[in-house]
Amino acid sequence: MTLSSDTLAHIGERSKVVRMSAALLPQWRDDWALFLDVDGTLLEIAAIPAAVRVPERAIFLLRSLLTRLGGAVALVSGRRIADLDALFAPLTLPVAGVHGAERRDAAGHRTTPERGARLTPARRVLATWQAAHAGTLLEDKGAALALHYRAAPEWEADARRAAIEALAAVGPDFHLQEGKKVLELKAYSTGKGSAIEAFMHEPPFQGRLPVFIGDDVTDEDGFETVNRLGGYSIAVGHERLTRARWRLNDESEVLAWLEQGARPEGASA
Repeated sequence: MTLSSDTLAHIGERSKVVRMSAALLPQWRDDWALFLDVDGTLLEIAAIPAAVRVPERAIFLLRSLLTRLGGAVALVSGRRIADLDALFAPLTLPVAGVHGAERRDAAGHRTTPERGARLTPARRVLATWQAAHAGTLLEDKGAALALHYRAAPEWEADARRAAIEALAAVGPDFHLQEGKKVLELKAYSTGKGSAIEAFMHEPPFQGRLPVFIGDDVTDEDGFETVNRLGGYSIAVGHERLTRARWRLNDESEVLAWLEQGARPEGASA
């Protein structure tokens, strides 16, 4: 995603305003449709994806919000659906995985584009590179490939060159999505924004006001979609420019704000 200098300047000025206080966030309403990124939003980012921990508090809050919002709560993540189900068990939520390449609606119907075979040349390039660079990790999501270097940041430049070589091997239908210490090769046709929009045409999300919380550049198309639909976009952290119109500082503030929504009306803090 490329932003013009005028757009960046506008976002920067707006960010100076919305970062002032989490207390300025919208007041909770029963007619919301809530969409949540996972790593860096609900959960603290770990050195490798398998090392994250899901606090019991997060499970409790999601269950409570499902009740309040009539089931209109979905996870929208770069992780695979199978991994999200394992992390948030015993909950089985509506979910978009692999940045929207996989999706399961509230009725349990699942869509998974067949793109794994088309990534085979890139998979070979990245697997060979990763095996020769200690501390890096290649996460094969089937419909996308994520090259992590969080545990070995000294390999960033080399990882970028390997990712560009892998992209060249699969052609124009794919692009590189940059995240926090990760480079992900994915199809242009998938994104968190399109996943959110698909949910918004289905029950129980249909007719509600969308709210999306995310922390990374991979969430920007989701923010853009929610803004266009008249909803609330909330970024986590202050380290970058964003299209989101509100901010929270970190994962603990996200959980604290979700707790406000999960608390029965009139209950004390």
